[in-house]
Amino acid sequence: MMKKWMFVGMLLWLLGLGAWSFAADNAAPLIVGGNFSNQTNVSQSTRAFTQEARNAEVASLNAKLKKKQFADVIKRINDLTANNFLDNRFHLLLAIAYDGLGKYDDVIYSASQAIAVAPQDPRPYLLRASAYLQQGQYERCDMDLDRAVKLNPSSKLAQRLRDELNKKTFLPTPKKEEPVKPTQSNPSSLWMIIYVAVVLGAILLYVYWRYEDLFRRPKNEFSRREVEVKEQYNFIRQIGEGGMGTVYEAYDKVLKRKVAIKRVRPELVRSAYVREQFLSEARMVALLRHPCIVEIYTVIESESSLYLVFEYVDGQTLETRLDIDGRLPFSKAKQIFEYVCRGLHYAHSQDIIHCDLKPGNIMIYGDDKAKVMDFGVAKKSVDHDTGARTVAGTPAYMAPEQQKGFMRKQSDVYSLALCLYEALVGQVPWTVKGFDIAKKKIVPASKLAPFVPEAVDGLLEDALKEDPKERIQSIDEFWSRLEAIEPMEEDMERTHY
Repeated sequence: MMKKWMFVGMLLWLLGLGAWSFAADNAAPLIVGGNFSNQTNVSQSTRAFTQEARNAEVASLNAKLKKKQFADVIKRINDLTANNFLDNRFHLLLAIAYDGLGKYDDVIYSASQAIAVAPQDPRPYLLRASAYLQQGQYERCDMDLDRAVKLNPSSKLAQRLRDELNKKTFLPTPKKEEPVKPTQSNPSSLWMIIYVAVVLGAILLYVYWRYEDLFRRPKNEFSRREVEVKEQYNFIRQIGEGGMGTVYEAYDKVLKRKVAIKRVRPELVRSAYVREQFLSEARMVALLRHPCIVEIYTVIESESSLYLVFEYVDGQTLETRLDIDGRLPFSKAKQIFEYVCRGLHYAHSQDIIHCDLKPGNIMIYGDDKAKVMDFGVAKKSVDHDTGARTVAGTPAYMAPEQQKGFMRKQSDVYSLALCLYEALVGQVPWTVKGFDIAKKKIVPASKLAPFVPEAVDGLLEDALKEDPKERIQSIDEFWSRLEAIEPMEEDMERTHY
């Protein structure tokens, strides 16, 4: 302690001496976002929104866009959506209308929804890139332009946006300054400058030594976590991409195991409210532990995005299997869906609803075993009468009440039945020729695929009831009926893909 006080005293003496020597001098100072739907009381008696009616509405909206009636387009689409008249093309039209009004946050939100339902369409990428450019988010603009050019290399709009981006990010070279002629100085002034510099250096060294831990600390907690993600995980390759983000195969260098990491798109969690809601739901799902569910190991929040670290399963999704084989024999489908039902039954027992069950979220591995994955938009079941209030999922596999924003366990039963139908037939019921859209009457699976027992038709019909109260009420009841159906004797040559 005595040595420290002697050191400080010496510094003060040196400073005092320097101030006395230069008292007559004049010293220069040392300058150190999408919107969640809140509509309720939607009329139950709505007219059928046929494909012909959809096309007519889209044509009318396009005509208004050409006349620059952007506010009318937004109002019309909101009115249609409020009456449950839905069409995937509405997202793109909304993005164009918001772009015309200069509402760039809404452009980004609507374009992101359009990308989620039509990832091969370059137009929403261009709209979102233009909005990012206007907001000064040049890196995100550049990424969207790259995607758009890959989808449409001859796009003139992409080239124009690229030119604007290059202009805004171009840094002119600084002009060379004229060399300053050295001025003569007397030796005493030079010595005093060196003296002051040594004193200031000593002070700075003491401050750094005393508060070294503060200088080494990262800027904030987020940057520390970003560093931890890159240090702990070695990203190997991209294995998937969807509306919510990109999935990578990675290696955990600490625990010495393979993992799957989903990096959630930054625009989906840009607002503090949405980010906190997503985090609370992801942490809730991370508590699920079951052999038929792909486990979430951890959730990592960084400054720019969110990372979900999953169990890595070496296999293929049901969607990929159907792309290769076309459809599955009933015996194989029954075996796979036994595991799916087990996983969903466990999740429902914990009052967690999947909300986005589809063939792309059913992972098949080993000897036709299966795991349910991607509970990324799952919800807590809060009310058995109205269900959890949310709008999430993939439109082709969503139950009617889910499209209106009300989730319940019977909604997963509806999606499960659609997955089974597609596994047996090769396509969802809505795309089969002969589907009665007015009566919502599907074509029986046994009429479309060989060796599907007729009892399956009754099971699917009961699970796809439009009213959730008339539908099969639980995953356990669904599996009990499916388990009781015995496979027919199949012709191996005809059922081999």
